[in-house]
Amino acid sequence: MCHTTNPEAETCTTALPATKDRTRPLFSLGQVVATPGVLKLCEENDISPIEYLVRHQCGDWGSVPPEDWRSNDEALVHGGRLLSAYMMKGTKVWIITEYDRSVTTLLLPSEY
Repeated sequence: MCHTTNPEAETCTTALPATKDRTRPLFSLGQVVATPGVLKLCEENDISPIEYLVRHQCGDWGSVPPEDWRSNDEALVHGGRLLSAYMMKGTKVWIITEYDRSVTTLLLPSEY
């Protein structure tokens, strides 16, 4: 299950159809890949990225600004790239799903 952690969430979910919620997968992740920096972070800190991928897939966009939260919700309805940001052991990690839902990438902002 996903749990929305964005304090702006109530005001940022208007683009989601009424039948959607943030506890079920909302889109396909496609092929999931990770950059060397994220792989090292996960290995050195015994982190599984699954929790973060599930949150992303359920529409909990993490710590992105409200305007990105709204853009993601609109992309669910109209198509477009999806971006989430989460803190893993004090390090920010982005998760990006491409507009066509073919690939989801976990990366450090410095690797963008």
